[in-house]
Amino acid sequence: MAATIRDVAKAAGVGVGTVSRVLNNSPFVSQPTRERVLAAMAALDYQPSPTARRLALGRTHTIGVITPFFTRPAFVGRLNGILAELTATNYDLVLFSINTPEQRDACFQNVSKFKSVDGMIIIALGVQDADATVIKHWNVPTVLLDSHHPDLPSIAIDDTGGGRLATEHLIALGHRKIAFIGDTFDSPFGFISSQRRYLGYRQALETAGFRYRPAYQRLGDHGRYVAHQLALELLELHDPPTAIFAASDTQALGVLEAAHARRLRVPEDLSVIGYDDIEIAEYLDLTTIHQPMYSSGQQAATLLFELLSGNPPEETHILLPVEVVQRGTAAPPRTAHG
Repeated sequence: MAATIRDVAKAAGVGVGTVSRVLNNSPFVSQPTRERVLAAMAALDYQPSPTARRLALGRTHTIGVITPFFTRPAFVGRLNGILAELTATNYDLVLFSINTPEQRDACFQNVSKFKSVDGMIIIALGVQDADATVIKHWNVPTVLLDSHHPDLPSIAIDDTGGGRLATEHLIALGHRKIAFIGDTFDSPFGFISSQRRYLGYRQALETAGFRYRPAYQRLGDHGRYVAHQLALELLELHDPPTAIFAASDTQALGVLEAAHARRLRVPEDLSVIGYDDIEIAEYLDLTTIHQPMYSSGQQAATLLFELLSGNPPEETHILLPVEVVQRGTAAPPRTAHG
């Protein structure tokens, strides 16, 4: 099997971006590093493809990132990971911020925007078949981050598995009355992470043999204040839940505030688990699902550099795992059966 740019990077002890800079004769590589990379290429008999050579001649050394609501913690974390990888290269970043569905559609259709970038990363936006066709017509290597389409390279998060883990954790503590608060499923941006977390929630309940209660499901616009109101609705039920799984830490914060407003103790009266593990989660001592936001951004940038090299890896659809972070907002219910 022919050596890839990843093989060269590993052998030389550098990042993929550094190998790319050497291939492009960038002046931003020290001579010792350049010699080490060239030696690794020679030892592995690495042959950059003619396509990669042609691309290198016309490159702008700019990477574009399309992201919605880039101030949200989950998106900021991914952007920081992308920037960390670009820092080691001579590539600049151009941010295309999307705040409305109309901006999303216009951005996808405006091919002229992408003539100034060598590669593109799209964060979280859902991509349908028609979108994938348009993206291919950009003629620019593109990686989906926190999204998936079979025709485009992607770095995705195992959100369904994360929803299962969160619910299984509450079940293991002894909870039987577990509610879910998440985003509306018909997102005009094509967001599907909350829906996948809900699917994992349902799967865990079914596997445990628990009856699904529609009254325990609450969906609304993403945000702390909406989640607060949804949690109050749940807590005012005749038979309220003893635990709530919020599809994000931001929404979990709204749940915690609702519990405080009802003078409920967390976790004695109500257990709460979030999702994301953003910085405030540790401060709140919030039990949550950790997803690799920063490293997912790094991996998306690495994958894009591999595509730009003309020698892409065999695996271009990567699903990243998540894990439970146990803190202080989830505990056994006060009675054996909740």
